Amino acid sequence: MSVHVVMNQKGGVGKSTLAMNLAAVKADVMTTPGTNDGVSPVLAVSIDPQGSAVWWAERVSELPFRIAQAHDNADILRGLSDLPGVEHVVVDTPGWIGDTPGSTENGASGAALDAVLSSADLVIVPIIPEPLAFDPTARTILKVLQPRGIPFIVVINDWDPRDSRIDLEQTQAFVKSQGWPLANTVVRHYKVHSRAAAEGKVVTEYAANRVGLQAREDFQRLCLELEVGTR
Repeated sequence: MSVHVVMNQKGGVGKSTLAMNLAAVKADVMTTPGTNDGVSPVLAVSIDPQGSAVWWAERVSELPFRIAQAHDNADILRGLSDLPGVEHVVVDTPGWIGDTPGSTENGASGAALDAVLSSADLVIVPIIPEPLAFDPTARTILKVLQPRGIPFIVVINDWDPRDSRIDLEQTQAFVKSQGWPLANTVVRHYKVHSRAAAEGKVVTEYAANRVGLQAREDFQRLCLELEVGTR
């Protein structure tokens, strides 16, 4: 049983995209046809009051995992690691979580965040390759995660391969200079990701063309890397 939480103070770093697509890839690996009575052992949980992940999930015709909105139920969130029939949980968090553990803003529940972090086996901290993302990422790690001693890994997300590698290399250098664990996998920018929510698709359902397969490969690689790294 594992609980992975996707978190960064900065909005727009792709938390919901990471959470939904990691859940999809995990479910693709863990769900065996004809078993589990058709019920996936993978659960995505949103504690974002805006419910972006749930809005997305409602548009997917055959969602390969279970999903729940639970920003107002701290009791359930404290027991994420003990849910019957669930083997893996991915949690999507709000775009702004505040600087102080236990305190959130913009309507997000501090109790919910506390509860999720108490259950977390690993926090995935997405960072986009832009200098404006550096300070919010540092605050997330220094003020929320490290004081609690929660294992975490930084994932560079939404890097456009058509751009110069300078921004990517500067972001990698920044993370490494802080001594933070950095995923080898870089999730690349593809328009198919930005359209996926409106079109009601997760990464395992992308078209089997070059772009779709490359986009899926990033999440498969990341899922495998996280699995190996947390054993």
